[in-house]
Amino acid sequence: MKFRNILFIILFFILFFVVYINVIKTEQDKSKTVVFWTLQLGSYDKYINNIISEYETLNPEVKIKWIDVPYSEGEKRTLASILTDNPPDLVNLTPDFSLLLAQKNALYTFDKEKLNRFLPSLIEILKYNDKYFGVPFYATSAVTLYNSALTSSEPKTYDELFKLPANNGTYLTMINFAENDTLLKILNKYNINSPQTINNEKSAELFEEFKRLYDKNLVPKESITQTHRDALEKYMSGQLEYLVTGANFINMIKENAPTVYKNTKVIPQLTGDTGLYDYSLMNFVIPKKSKHPQIALDFALYFTNKINQLEFAKMTPILPVNKDALNDEYFKTAEDTDLSAQARIISARQLDNLQPPLPDVNNKKELNTISANHIQNILINNAPIKKTLDNFSLEWQKL
Repeated sequence: MKFRNILFIILFFILFFVVYINVIKTEQDKSKTVVFWTLQLGSYDKYINNIISEYETLNPEVKIKWIDVPYSEGEKRTLASILTDNPPDLVNLTPDFSLLLAQKNALYTFDKEKLNRFLPSLIEILKYNDKYFGVPFYATSAVTLYNSALTSSEPKTYDELFKLPANNGTYLTMINFAENDTLLKILNKYNINSPQTINNEKSAELFEEFKRLYDKNLVPKESITQTHRDALEKYMSGQLEYLVTGANFINMIKENAPTVYKNTKVIPQLTGDTGLYDYSLMNFVIPKKSKHPQIALDFALYFTNKINQLEFAKMTPILPVNKDALNDEYFKTAEDTDLSAQARIISARQLDNLQPPLPDVNNKKELNTISANHIQNILINNAPIKKTLDNFSLEWQKL
């Protein structure tokens, strides 16, 4: 009798644990954890956590695990994770690196209809082989600042700027010739964006202008090596008349150079023959090995809805990519004394007339290096412009 009781108890507990384990497994299956990576947005933790909490409330079966990655580590960590079988489900990246992953067939793709809420010109940069691989997150579009104590001219194009004289002791502007794709973006505004156009007549004219500016000290000699932050420092110290820069730096001028800020005026970004403006974009991508790609896409679209985009834009000087958010009154009116608000309105308008980016290039970083080498050779070593541009064309073709 005791043996039967003991056997019954043992069988009961075995059955109980089997049922319990199955229940736990079922609950785990119902709860889908989506791993979400951003790039250096930890200071906006309250904003992001609120969005996550709202989304989880609307989707009780989903849990969002947010990880903020240092900007400098983003590409390296993403590449390492994609090579495993357990990458994050949604990642905040730049379009250039996203394109590289798309070219390697490492990203989940989706229909254009999913992106109807975004500006059409912005989503085209997130397409490869007629497939869309990214969701726009936010944009920026540089404006032109000028010091009204040094000049009163308001040029619209680089050609107009280059014709202006500089005051004694100041520079006309500072172009960071060798920083990333700065030079390529200027050339692109003249539809100089391929091996076939880099050595055309207009390109040669522009490089002759760059050489004249350099030789006549209308731009600092450091233009060939220094970055946009160095250009900003020179503007704040009153050495530059004009500066093409992001609206996010206006507050820095206000805090660190109040006299220059008082004399600063904001006008649209300088253009080229096309009359169009360039921009920078951040986006979200979904690794192809994501365990929950459709949920990740749904969360990305929720994260970039009108309400969330508008709130983020009011916290930081970025532009929303959601059409409805961009049409808000916040991007249409400003006080005359508020330079940041003026810049916000100008840069928002510029998103209606965007210069298409460079056509697909498999080795963008290598192209940037080639570009920097050739402009430095012209400015420093007095290399013949036509011959240098012919060599530039040949090297570009090899890419």
